[in-house]
Amino acid sequence: MNATTTRQYNTVLSQAKKGVPGFALAYGKFIEKVTIGQNSKSLIVNYSRSLAYIALHFSRPPHQVSVEEINAYLYSMMVHEGCSVTYFKHAVFALRYWFRLFDMEDKAIQMPPVKKEKILPTVLSRQECKALFKAPANLKHRFLLAFAYAGGLRMNELRMIKISDVDMQREQIHIRHGKGRKQRCVSLSKLLVQKLPLYLSQLKPGVYLFEGLTPGHPMGQRSIQYIISEALQKTTIQKAVSMHTLRHSFATHLLEDGVDIHTIQHLLGHADLIQTLVYLHVAQVKTKPAHSPLDTLYDVVKL
Repeated sequence: MNATTTRQYNTVLSQAKKGVPGFALAYGKFIEKVTIGQNSKSLIVNYSRSLAYIALHFSRPPHQVSVEEINAYLYSMMVHEGCSVTYFKHAVFALRYWFRLFDMEDKAIQMPPVKKEKILPTVLSRQECKALFKAPANLKHRFLLAFAYAGGLRMNELRMIKISDVDMQREQIHIRHGKGRKQRCVSLSKLLVQKLPLYLSQLKPGVYLFEGLTPGHPMGQRSIQYIISEALQKTTIQKAVSMHTLRHSFATHLLEDGVDIHTIQHLLGHADLIQTLVYLHVAQVKTKPAHSPLDTLYDVVKL
């Protein structure tokens, strides 16, 4: 969160704790639960903010508000206040969590459904990837962009990679900070294996492969976003590009190279295959004509 968002979050939470009878005590139970559950900081912040706003609106903790009142509140926020779809989702998910915390499953299941938007991912062509990786004058920036694409990494996964996580002999990267605290291994590009000694000798990182201004500390998300934005301006690419665009491109290009969908699912760290199947809609995969396997068995038909 930036400074302004942090102040707003602290303000609304403080107001709810002080001004709504019973909210502070109930919120303490909520924080205990999400902390023990090792939920992400962003989840805690988004849920807390939504719950605080609801408590302030009704001057009661959320579990003392009826389903009808909550539905009317959500309707008003969507129609009259023009709140974002993201706010709506956070509010619904937070309320479900809160109700279940207070053993109100009947209320939780009465919360409105949250429909997932079916938006196809933005994917760079192979030529666009090359142009983007070549754009920065800085070796560290070029290496970072290529490394992110080569492993199909999420932003935080890239930031938290330590030098010790890169196994040049086995050509693997050990991802220790995957989504949901899950670890996995992804392939280390042979090209990067060749370039890594030069990178290490010139940049001399201490702990993390991509360190920020403070030695021994990972590069910040804003710095990485700036690197992408600056590189993009030096190309003719018109697409909106983010770290996740490189991840989408990684998956799509692998699919076009003939890698099976289950392997791609593992490399991306997707818990559900459905998440990975979206790339079938954007990949340009060449289809093969239908045939009998008996013919290929005896080489009557060769693929």
